[in-house]
Amino acid sequence: MKELYTEIQINAPASKIWSVLMDFDLYPEWNPFVISVIGRAHLRERLKVTIQTGEAKTMRFTPRVTIFKKEKEFAWLGQLLMAGLFDGHHRFEIKEIEHGQHLFIQKEQFSGLLVPLFWKKLDVGTRAGFVMMNEALKKRAEQ
Repeated sequence: MKELYTEIQINAPASKIWSVLMDFDLYPEWNPFVISVIGRAHLRERLKVTIQTGEAKTMRFTPRVTIFKKEKEFAWLGQLLMAGLFDGHHRFEIKEIEHGQHLFIQKEQFSGLLVPLFWKKLDVGTRAGFVMMNEALKKRAEQ
């Protein structure tokens, strides 16, 4: 198993950060990495997600929502073709640092037979996408 982990401090209430994160319809306006999410953010629901990597290539997948804790945590599990081949459990977390300041964590745990083949690309391109999204979320939530 491999994990990508990023974090950023956001000077905004959790409710504001959560509101921006959960408003999938507005992702094309501000999110440079996850450019589209179609579906409902409810446990076990399927989403249609489109991400854009640094090479301007898009990737589409249909993960299932695994965690939904309002204003705290949201996660999905995506799989390539079948379970155990290339699985990614993507998590967004909001943790209070102090009143009005929060740590936004974006991380993903990868597992499966194909992960070693793609790890270098994930560690560079996907990590860069996480960082760009984190910075864009911070900017939008702090407005």
